[in-house]
Amino acid sequence: MTWKHALEDFKLYLKIECGLTENSILNYEYDIRKLMGYLQEFQSIAEPENIDEDELKNFIYAVSKVLNARSQARLISGLKRFFDYLIFEKLRKDNPMALIEAPKIGQKLPEVLSLAEIDKMIAAIDLTHPQGERNRAIVETLYACGLRVSELTNLKLSDLFFEEGFIKVHGKGRKDRFVPINDNAIKYINLYRDHIRIHQKTQSGESDILFLNRRGKRLTRAMVFTIIKQLAKEVNLKKTVSPHTFRHSFATHLLENGADLRAIQQMLGHESIITTEIYTHLDNSHLKQVINKFHPFSNL
Repeated sequence: MTWKHALEDFKLYLKIECGLTENSILNYEYDIRKLMGYLQEFQSIAEPENIDEDELKNFIYAVSKVLNARSQARLISGLKRFFDYLIFEKLRKDNPMALIEAPKIGQKLPEVLSLAEIDKMIAAIDLTHPQGERNRAIVETLYACGLRVSELTNLKLSDLFFEEGFIKVHGKGRKDRFVPINDNAIKYINLYRDHIRIHQKTQSGESDILFLNRRGKRLTRAMVFTIIKQLAKEVNLKKTVSPHTFRHSFATHLLENGADLRAIQQMLGHESIITTEIYTHLDNSHLKQVINKFHPFSNL
């Protein structure tokens, strides 16, 4: 089997069997193509079925000169999954990446915004601008529901169940979930939907999408990043702020105010509670408050 054929089959497997998003599939494709480029450069005749550990080690060593530890770890993980797929298809009996270890990387946690910082960013939105109401609704929704940016851009009008106080979110791996939404976010979504969105002409296939650009198409991930970064710049925030910052702030604020970790896990759409624990990292001062309040020996 050629690399090109194996890659196309792998992508199909990731889409149909694993239900991965296009962005995730593109990342895997990028990893395999990087290996293909290396083999072509060194005129290697190794095919997916017979490439060995030594050749892959040489490849990893070569890319380590230009990739940081986090990128190397992602590349190694992607290649391991590719060879696992070949084993699944009975095209190989072993995974040549099995003994190749990824570099150790520290857990990089996103910034957490305070309520005051979130309020400042919302107040900085220019509501006289044609996209002002939309942008305010976007920020309110990101923080109120803890959405991933892809979940926000794919949110539909038919996903809004405001009478029940929920929205339907289309998460990773085609897994839908219902997330509570507060009255404040409902108010600003309704303002945008009923006074701005209703007058927009939509492109084909986009009529049910909630957040649209000026051309009547759903927003791209990059556009949402631009909106958030521009707001952070407007209020002179020194933190690194992205749409994901609001998701992390949502989870952290809930936990700090006593919410159950399992409930947060459900709302974030995490398969593993371990992932939720990472996202809801708390500072030591809050942990100390918890001990002082709840430990039976604290008040003795």
